[in-house]
This record gives sequence, structure tokens and C-alpha cells, in this order.
Amino acid sequence: MQPPYVLAIDQGTTSSRALVVDAAGTIVGLGQQAFTQHFPQPGWVEHDPDEIWTTTIESIGIALAQAGLAANQLTAVGVTNQRETVLVWDKQTGEPLHNAIVWQDRRTAAICEGLRAAGHEDAVVRATGLKLDPYFSGTKLTWLLQSNPDLRRRAADGEIAAGTVDSWLVWKLTGGQRHVTDFTNASRTLLFNINRGRWDDALCDLFQVPRAMLPQAQPSRSLFGTTSEDVMGVRLPITGIAGDQQAALFGQGGFAPGIAKNTYGTGSFLLANAGPKPVHSPSGLLSSIGAGAGPTGPEYVLEGSVFVGGALVQWLRDELRLVNRSEDIEALAESVPDNGGVTIVPAFTGLGAPDWDPHARGAILGLTRGTTAGHIARAALEAIALSSAELLEVMDGELPNPVAELRVDGGASRNDLLMQLQADYSGVPVERPRNTETTALGAAYLAGLEAGIWASNAEVEALRETERVFEPQLSGAERHSRLAHWRRAVERTLGWATE
Repeated sequence: MQPPYVLAIDQGTTSSRALVVDAAGTIVGLGQQAFTQHFPQPGWVEHDPDEIWTTTIESIGIALAQAGLAANQLTAVGVTNQRETVLVWDKQTGEPLHNAIVWQDRRTAAICEGLRAAGHEDAVVRATGLKLDPYFSGTKLTWLLQSNPDLRRRAADGEIAAGTVDSWLVWKLTGGQRHVTDFTNASRTLLFNINRGRWDDALCDLFQVPRAMLPQAQPSRSLFGTTSEDVMGVRLPITGIAGDQQAALFGQGGFAPGIAKNTYGTGSFLLANAGPKPVHSPSGLLSSIGAGAGPTGPEYVLEGSVFVGGALVQWLRDELRLVNRSEDIEALAESVPDNGGVTIVPAFTGLGAPDWDPHARGAILGLTRGTTAGHIARAALEAIALSSAELLEVMDGELPNPVAELRVDGGASRNDLLMQLQADYSGVPVERPRNTETTALGAAYLAGLEAGIWASNAEVEALRETERVFEPQLSGAERHSRLAHWRRAVERTLGWATE
């Protein structure tokens, strides 16, 4: 018999990727295709749904070719995705009816403020674990339906499908046969009651979203459908789906409380397994459903979201042209012994936890005539590390047990200076795995467990290999001083965009 292989689709914010993973957890094929970012107005971010799909299919072809496999040699398919991005399409034709509104998009700030002013936030937080913020999917659907009366009418008549990116991909992969999502993605919409594990009619009414638009929600490990032969040339079971951050926690072996991971992508996302009960955070952290939720019982995660992480380095590369390649930022930052008094707060699209201010804007503080490109580069890496360190400090006060070790992944986790800064400012060891593709691996493991390739979480955990551990080198006093200075800088950016 041929060895089993899983296809993991990792549909991200700036590119679509596909990986072929074998039973040893080794990536034997990888394809990646970037796609266009659309910015129709300041604070608006959109993607073309058809380009999301075509780049996904192209990436699958590249991954299979690199692995030397045909689609009929695969055992199962797993999907992970940018979570809060939302799409709408015609149920009959499958045609998209608007560009995807991306998780970074801030156009619904006024809708959120109106609902907050009307006194709805406490009830929303209790039911969903989320804040009233443009980040989440629900108000994006509210805006789409308010801005297009014909869309609203057709949605009420059951003619339109809505969903996060996973729903769109499964619809396309199954030839329009399945309109589904998983619990992790559903729990990021503001429309899903995480205490009851189902869509909430009261929330749908509050956000004016017809229930008929929404997909069927089910556990991350379950059968979501079968690929169409017209699409893939073969019928393959889709047996695992999770939003990117929950998938990364699963891929990092975050199967029990006390384990935390931080993913460095476009943003930075700190998640810890919170166990079988949701943690309702007074500090603005988010509670969501974890990828392990299912027949064995509930699983919840506590999360802090930093909207701009790797995107800050991209900005220095593309707009300021300080470096030619993102990976060059480390050498530039190491060209100076410190930040020269410079602090960067990259609130390009507002701030997530713990401030939740869509009107915050980015700032570079402490500039002098002696400031160099090296100082700015170092301050940028410090901003990424400090943002997450502040969230970890808040999280430690709300979890049953503090985080003793931070597991890291994502592109920027390969930056040694950034990882050392993260350990210094967090005050805990930072563990980097040999394979940092943990988001895609999480999707592969979920699909493979359901398909019988792996028998248990323990078997999956045994596949993890640590490449390096970064130990904290700052004293506690120095660390707290640096975090206090960071907090001063953040407060100067709050409420800046008052329009």
C-alpha cells in the first residue's frame, strides 16, 4: 500500500498555500501563490474571491507536482484560513456578489459604536466571547446588507450564501454541494453562541443577518464534504477545518491548558488552551472555540490579537524601502546596539487587544536627528515583541495557570533577534519548532486524525521537534520598565482618527 498523504490548504491574508504532508508530519510538497490586496478607501481592505480560489487551485497543483504525486494518491484534505474575512455568493450560480471583506477592514467601526452605545456589548461578549469590533465577520455582513437593499432581499429569501473563507473553499471544492464551516471559524463571527455551540437567533437579529445565509457549523474534526471530480479529478474527503490561529495551536501540540503559541504572520496572534470552560476576560482578551472541540467535549482558547506584526516589516520594505527583502530586517536591526530612543506603534488599522480602538493610528516616537534606519528597524522588531509580551502578561492574570513556555511559528519566527526580544520582554522561554509551518500542519493533523492516519493527539504530539529555545536575558525590573514605556507610547496613538 502507498503511504498516506494529507493535502493541507492554508489560505492566508496575502497568499494561498497548499502543502502535502506525509504520516511522519513531513512536508513533501508546497505551493504558494500571492494574490492582490485591494484598498478601496482608507481603512478598507478587500480580496477578490475568484482570485482566492484560483490561487488556491494553482498552489495545490504546485504542491502535488513538487511531491511527485497525483491527487488520487491523497487520503484526505484539511483546510485552514484567515478567519474573520467574509464572502457572499449566489447559491445557484456560485458567483461572488462582492469582494471579500478582509479581517483587517475597519469600515464597520460606526456600526460597532452604534451597537455599543445602545448597550449591546455586554450581552454580545457573554454569548460570543468577542468584542464589538470591525475585526469580526458579523458587522461586515451587516454593512453588506445595509449598503445593498437587493442583497438584503435576496438574503432573506434564502438565495445567498455567506461564509468565512473556509466556507467559500469547501463550496468550490465540492462543486457547490456543501455550505459548511467549523466551530472555530463560526466562533469568530459575532453570530455564534460559544456557550451553546450553535448559531444564535438573537445575535442574527441584532446584526440583521438572515439565518438562511449562514453555513452549517460542525466540529473541526469531522466530514465536511467530498471534493468534486470536476474540480480535483478525484473524490477526496475533507475531514479537517480550523481557523488559522486555532489550527496553529493544534499544530503546536496545544491540546491541554497552559500551552500557548504565538504566530507571526501579517498580524501576531497569541493563543492559549483554556480548557473545557470559556474564560470571560475583563481585560479585552477573546474567548473562542478550540480545534479540539467535538464529540469528546468542549474546548476553548483565550486569545490576544495584534493586527500588525509582519505587516510592519512589509511596510518598511515596500513603502519606506529600508530593506529589499523582509529577512534583511534582522541584519539592519543588529547594526545598532539599541533603538536609539525610538518606539514604533504600528496601529495602521487600529488596535486590537487590550485597547480595541479602531481609531488608533500608527506612530514613530522619539525621533532625533541622529535616528538611523537601523534604529527604526530595531524599534519595529521591538514593537512586534512588545505587543505580544503585553498580551501574555494580561493573559497570565486570567488563565487558571500562567503560561510557562511560549511556542512560536509563522514567517517572522525565523528571525533570531525577534525571538530573543520576545523571550526578554515576555519573561518566559520561547520555543521554536524545527518546522514552523504549524498552521498548515494543524489542518493536516485534524484531517489525518479524522481519516485514521494518526490514532491520537499523543501520536501527533510526538511528531513535534524543537529547533531552538530562546531564554530570557532581561531582569524583571528591566522588562517591566520596557513594557511601561511601550504602554506610554501606545496611549499616544489612541483615538487619533476621529472622522
